[in-house]
Amino acid sequence: MTLLFKVDPDRGRAWKALFAEHAPDIEVRLWPEIGDPSQIRYLATWQPPEDIAGHFSNLQVLFATSAGVDQFDSNALPPSVQIVRMLDPGIVQGIVEYATLAVLALHRDLPLYLDQQRQGLWQVQQNVPAAQRRVGVMGLGNLGQAVLRQLHGFGFALRGWSRSAKQIEGVQCYAGDAGLPGFLAGCDILICLLPLTAHTAGILDARLFDALPRGASVVNLGRGGHLREADLLAALDSGQLRRAIVDVLSCEPPAPDHPLLDHPKVWVTPHIGAVTHPASAFQVLLDNLRRHQRGEPMQGRVSRERGY
Repeated sequence: MTLLFKVDPDRGRAWKALFAEHAPDIEVRLWPEIGDPSQIRYLATWQPPEDIAGHFSNLQVLFATSAGVDQFDSNALPPSVQIVRMLDPGIVQGIVEYATLAVLALHRDLPLYLDQQRQGLWQVQQNVPAAQRRVGVMGLGNLGQAVLRQLHGFGFALRGWSRSAKQIEGVQCYAGDAGLPGFLAGCDILICLLPLTAHTAGILDARLFDALPRGASVVNLGRGGHLREADLLAALDSGQLRRAIVDVLSCEPPAPDHPLLDHPKVWVTPHIGAVTHPASAFQVLLDNLRRHQRGEPMQGRVSRERGY
């Protein structure tokens, strides 16, 4: 069995070394040195090459090296090719760290205090107890639930929203289009961790921002395609939104004059919420490869109908 990695060279070498040590029966090749493409059974990548079906006639599984798979065009793949997202525990930890940092920074007014520092001001703001701060998470999959578990320890009033109904201890859950307005009305800090699908593209728009309490803040840790950037700017400038922390943009990297980069109410980070580390992701990937060899269902398999 042959596994091709299309990743950056340093990570590719790390992956290859791990397989050589722990699973030498699996041949690993690194893009662009693909050898005979008909021998490739598995492809692991963030951005797939063009015309996968035409180049890799015997491909069986496309592994995403990310938690999301919206970068893949499933319509361009034969129905026989399974798509599997990455379940790296390192990704979960990274997202939990980023979301916690963002929520605590917004909760304790850190952006405002940094602004005051730059202005030479020493001014105490009114502190809100965590129990009175309502934090909502959109997307209640593996990542969303992990974030909520971490935030629960701080005593925040937690709520969550997803397309289908969920029950999570300590979290007020809402579901579907009917549940979205009630969910949004009680969010002082909103975190987007949704998968990007046809149903969720552009969901962070003017209508959604208007449904939040005036002065709420937004954290986008999902995908750039979730966010209508012009609507975010308008909501910030009008005062409907107080702050935004954005890790993903529709075009990356953005142009140097992108209006979010120097907006006084926005923190922008360069898509660093979480990254896949070969050391932490290796066992998950190897387990899935062994499952496939044995004819067993793989973990993280993507439904083409749902898009996640």
